[in-house]
Amino acid sequence: MSRTGGRLRRWWHRQSLRTRLTVIAATAIAVSVFAAFQVASELLDWELRSTAEEQLRADSRVLAANAERAGLAQVQLPPYPGSGLLMRVVLADGSVRVPDGQPSLPPVSEGAGLVVQGVSAELMESGDSDDDGYLVYTLRVADGAVQVVRVADDSSVNRFGLGMLLIGLLCVVCGGLVGRAVARTGLAPIDRLTAAAVRVARTRDLDAGIPDEGGGEIRQLIRSINDMLAALRDSRQAQRLLAEDAAHELKTPLTSLRLNIELLIRLDRRGTLDSALPSESRSRLLNDLGGQVAELSTLVAELTDLARGDVGDENTELLDFADVVVAAATQAGSRVPDVEVALDVSSVWVSGRPAALQRAVLNLVDNAGKWSPAGQPVQVRLRAEGAAAVLEVDDAGPGIDAADVPRVFDRFYRADSARALPGSGLGLSIVQRVVDAHGGRATVGRSARGGALLRVELPAARLIAGNDTAVR
Repeated sequence: MSRTGGRLRRWWHRQSLRTRLTVIAATAIAVSVFAAFQVASELLDWELRSTAEEQLRADSRVLAANAERAGLAQVQLPPYPGSGLLMRVVLADGSVRVPDGQPSLPPVSEGAGLVVQGVSAELMESGDSDDDGYLVYTLRVADGAVQVVRVADDSSVNRFGLGMLLIGLLCVVCGGLVGRAVARTGLAPIDRLTAAAVRVARTRDLDAGIPDEGGGEIRQLIRSINDMLAALRDSRQAQRLLAEDAAHELKTPLTSLRLNIELLIRLDRRGTLDSALPSESRSRLLNDLGGQVAELSTLVAELTDLARGDVGDENTELLDFADVVVAAATQAGSRVPDVEVALDVSSVWVSGRPAALQRAVLNLVDNAGKWSPAGQPVQVRLRAEGAAAVLEVDDAGPGIDAADVPRVFDRFYRADSARALPGSGLGLSIVQRVVDAHGGRATVGRSARGGALLRVELPAARLIAGNDTAVR
């Protein structure tokens, strides 16, 4: 049984949606017809039985009236007509009288005997003979009883059942055809949607949207797929722009690095390296090469981080943002010892990815450190404001020009005044991406010291007392 059920399930899952709808429609109609047949058969049987019982009562009253006038022992019984109604008279001593030529009837039942004895006035019984069912109505008359028997005729019920069966088969066939037609019509938008999706997959043309047709769930599905195609199109465009920008940004440091290395190789081959480049110039050139390699390494790391399109594979966890800020400030101090960082942080819990947040804070501190004059620390403040954790990083540098503010967080964007400083223009873009991924907001303004003020707002986590969980 289980094996058969498994085969049926596998067969069902292999069928198309159109075939499934057709089978479901035909099955539903078949079940409906069967239920209707059962109900109609019961109603018809009840109606026929009720009619037969009323007829038996009427016939027994006629016979009882005759028996009252002539007496049970002398009443004239009509000859048996050959079919239909059967009757008999039951006398007080238990003997019976039947019409001439009438077939034998079942023995007088115990219940009918009680009617003969006067315990009850009447009794309607049903039973089965050798060939057919029958109804027996016993009516008390004088010191005996009369009985009228009618053999049940199931021919009308059988004809009705045959008719219902034929009608049911016809309905099932018509239901299957109608279900097939409805499935074909209803799934036509799905077929066109599938064809469009196959075309997009084959041609890689994400600009070819799917026509918005149909209604309800179909239209919602088409719009969702169009939104997905638009997202893929934007992602591919962003990747193309990233590759173009990366190639442009890498071209200058790679060219400079290649020219300097070629110069060293050429002088070394000629044996004039020491004479052409004094020790001081050679040291300066090697330092430049080291700086360019470090800048390329930073640029490649930032490009790799940015090209992933997310904030890494970290799991989101509940953390104290103050710990992240302190760790980032400590890392920035170890990387650039000349930059002083002044911390003013308070504990604020957030739900986020610690490594990504630390990278964002580090980029903010590094950016401020490039502009801070000697003796002027980078001020880092963290506090809670309502339902947000607010981080502010400001410097005492020249600030950001109003024309540059809208593009501060764009990839590879560098203000004219920053062209001579080290950097790739990706640091603040990574900050923006991390903040967006955490549902926050990053803005830029002017600090009270005249420099730039970079502000980050993240949703704070509300701790539940006695529990380690948090609600954002």
